[in-house]
Amino acid sequence: MLHFFRFLLLITSCAVVFGGKDEDQGPVIPPSKCEVCKFLATELKLRLEETGKSKEVLEIGHGLDNKKKRIKYNTAELRLIEALQDPHICEKILEYNIHKERDGSNRFAKGQSETFQTLHGLVNKGVKVDLGIPYELWDTPSAEVTQLQRECFNVVERYEEVIEDWYYEHQDQDITDYLCRKHVLKRDDQKCLDEVWVPKAKEQSAEKEEKKSQSKKSKSKDKSKLKGEVEGKDEL
Repeated sequence: MLHFFRFLLLITSCAVVFGGKDEDQGPVIPPSKCEVCKFLATELKLRLEETGKSKEVLEIGHGLDNKKKRIKYNTAELRLIEALQDPHICEKILEYNIHKERDGSNRFAKGQSETFQTLHGLVNKGVKVDLGIPYELWDTPSAEVTQLQRECFNVVERYEEVIEDWYYEHQDQDITDYLCRKHVLKRDDQKCLDEVWVPKAKEQSAEKEEKKSQSKKSKSKDKSKLKGEVEGKDEL
């Protein structure tokens, strides 16, 4: 792709033109219910982890009451309210971007996609890039992300009691399993929950290690086979 951009740079006097942000990134694919629940659970888990190590104890009761109830912040209603509403948990969804180069639910991720990293790099080098929208709007949430956020609000509202039940009674279970697998999604709609993004560098490294392991096993088998053949000849 970079060679193509360099060619355009020579032909069009530093001008690169695209049909628009969404058009450049491909067709708009609405988020699935699985993706909505997955990233809601992810963000809720992260927010609760931020306050999970607190040893603060809250005193609940009237100002003149000498028998105020002491509650650990970790299991207090206040902590859950702050996690869900301060600011609303679904506002975090707007930090995601679409990464069209990735498959499945991994297309939703924080940070710039490879495409926009390349385009920003070209702009920084002085190349004029036209996406059909102002440069300052390049990083605004895409149609898929804004819809993901809207659906996130709907799931929180509809399953608020389930989230509360998990918080007060089932924190020993993973929130993704409890909320998404057990309550929100049907069994056939849960595929995206098991999708994990592996960066290319790590994927390539894992493939190399696998090849090394297979090579060692193959050499070991060859040595064993050769040893067996030699021992057989000695017996004869």
